[in-house]
Amino acid sequence: MHNQDSLLTGLNNKQLEAVTLPHQSALILAGAGSGKTRVLTTRIAWLIQTGQISPMGLMAVTFTNKAAKEMLTRLTAMLPINTRGMWAGTFHGLCNRLLRAHHREAGLPSTFQILDTADQLSSIKRLMKLMNVDDEKYAPKQVQGYINSCKEEGLRANKVDAYDGHSQKLREIYEEYDKQCNREGVADFAELLLRCYELLSRDERIRTHYQSRFQYILVDEFQDTNRLQYLWLKLLAGTNNCLFAVGDDDQSIYGFRGARVGNMRDFETDFNVQNIVKLEENYRSHSNILDAANAIISHNKNRLGKNLWTSAGAGEPVRIYEAYNDNDEAQFIVDEVKMLQSEGTPLADMALLYRSNAQSRALEHALFSANLPYRVYGGLRFFERAEVKHALAYMRLMANANDDTALLRVINFPARGIGARSLEQLQEGARQNDCSLWQAAVNKVGNGKAGGKGLEGFVALIREMTDQAYGITLAEVAELATTFSGLKAHYENDKDGEDRIENLDELVTAAVAFTNQAFGNHNNVDGDTEQDLMTQFLTHASLEAGDHQATIGYDALQLMTVHASKGLEFKAVFISGLEEGLCPHENSLSENNGLEEERRLMYVAVTRARQRLYLSHAQSRMLHGQVRYGIPSRFLDEIPEALLKRLNSKPIAKSGNNYAESYAAPAAQKTNNYPYKIGQGVRHNKFGEGVVVSYEGNAANLVIKINFGNNGLKTLAMEYAKLEKI
Repeated sequence: MHNQDSLLTGLNNKQLEAVTLPHQSALILAGAGSGKTRVLTTRIAWLIQTGQISPMGLMAVTFTNKAAKEMLTRLTAMLPINTRGMWAGTFHGLCNRLLRAHHREAGLPSTFQILDTADQLSSIKRLMKLMNVDDEKYAPKQVQGYINSCKEEGLRANKVDAYDGHSQKLREIYEEYDKQCNREGVADFAELLLRCYELLSRDERIRTHYQSRFQYILVDEFQDTNRLQYLWLKLLAGTNNCLFAVGDDDQSIYGFRGARVGNMRDFETDFNVQNIVKLEENYRSHSNILDAANAIISHNKNRLGKNLWTSAGAGEPVRIYEAYNDNDEAQFIVDEVKMLQSEGTPLADMALLYRSNAQSRALEHALFSANLPYRVYGGLRFFERAEVKHALAYMRLMANANDDTALLRVINFPARGIGARSLEQLQEGARQNDCSLWQAAVNKVGNGKAGGKGLEGFVALIREMTDQAYGITLAEVAELATTFSGLKAHYENDKDGEDRIENLDELVTAAVAFTNQAFGNHNNVDGDTEQDLMTQFLTHASLEAGDHQATIGYDALQLMTVHASKGLEFKAVFISGLEEGLCPHENSLSENNGLEEERRLMYVAVTRARQRLYLSHAQSRMLHGQVRYGIPSRFLDEIPEALLKRLNSKPIAKSGNNYAESYAAPAAQKTNNYPYKIGQGVRHNKFGEGVVVSYEGNAANLVIKINFGNNGLKTLAMEYAKLEKI
């Protein structure tokens, strides 16, 4: 009892209620900064400590590997248990683990490899070329999005509706892509979940096994689940198991990725949820910031409803700055950052947020000119770097030579005289014989010729590397892939190759760390199979490449989109570009529930700040090579005036700023003289009903942009538009 009491010490009443719920499915509505990770982890620890479940009898699902590792680290600190082997990880990681254990029933080879996003796109491009598909009419990235969205809806090609020639061709590409992946023994990220769902759906024995095993399923960031993820969870939960879903519908901002906020309401009905536990006490921000966030999100109609509060006091008011133009806005931010830094706030504890990447140009220029170190959050992670992916491709070929995507990546890298014509002949041979490219190459040249050039040399190289890889350590295999392949020698002759060589050396270090930390045991399910360590390492690399959570390593101001900021927090936050058409984004005005998702984005941005929050907008800014005149975002109007401190009432053009002087007159003229508000409905004689998106130009040649739905986005001269308000 003493241990149980210490486990629950420090929880507030609502957190305690969530942690100690009886055997029932529950929805935990966890607001920003309300301690949801602590609640989720303590719930697991409490279930284990009270003997209700063993560590192997529950499953914890997260959206990032980082979140899963943090959960297991906290759990180890709470309880004297070994977390190795626990089913805690991402949707993709857990599905991969289950498929490794039942690869035969799932129709996959034991060494199946995972295509990350870049590899999948490469595979699609290759297929489209073989099918003679016009890549201008059918852009490969759009085809990739189509295939993934179909899979995320749980649909194979034969179940997808096709209403015209265009959609029929997309369906045909999807069908051929599936065949190609099956032939090569590879699976993309979306396939992991779909294949796993299909396996559990059709195989009652396997489904019953896992349903009886996992009496408790706990899910983090439930608001970000898509349709297939929810169906997969329902299938695993069955009729008797408990689903403990933690999420915040007000932070559902990934609709463009397929996230379905409606899953939370479906969950209430499907699992007969009797009581929603609302975690509303915030441990991050002062109340002025929280009250601003509450006021903004309260304008959304489709929400479950909660109100964040804190005992930390009101804190500082929310600061609003109305800039003359984007350069003025950037300079203001630079000045404030310098001031905060001089007062002792580390740069890394300050964040500059914007709605879209296009807005960062003026900001980055100002920071660079002021010699302020900054970091654009994101960028290429280790396993996404080209030289690392080359080495991994060689390792993949050592594990499975029939992996066409890996083969095509390195068949002529480093260059060995295999040109486009040779590749076309090889691909045609593979198609005629319905075999992999590797088998087609072997059919053509036999065992190859050691030290030779062209295709013969490549076949001999892969055979030799595969032979040498037998019986050696994972680190030695990685060394083989970086040196014997010729990659290091290639980059040694490159004037900019030093960093790439260091990355190849780091890959060997990663292999050592992977072995030492025994990641491999995580794929060992119920002791049935002990997978080859290299296959597990390659799986780990693919999953890591697909997990876009980055780490912060040095003191620099953090620049990022609002989407990238989710899950992070900073002492001071600047949210820039708060103008209609930018935030909310103009595209949202014509999308179903688009404005509500934009408001959730604003809510996420505001709740990143702990102590100080700056909101800025500009009268004019340069975007896409044109000056754009903006109207303050409606979200600013939704914040009560009592919470605000306006730093300037009327922006004044700064002397010596040619850009400001050039646009002073039109900016001053336009402030309150627009006949129609952004977002207002209007009617045009020719184009019908539409929504006002933005204005451009000055009083003499003012133009208005209107989204007319089916008739598209139109730019009309204000003088001749002849619009009618509706």
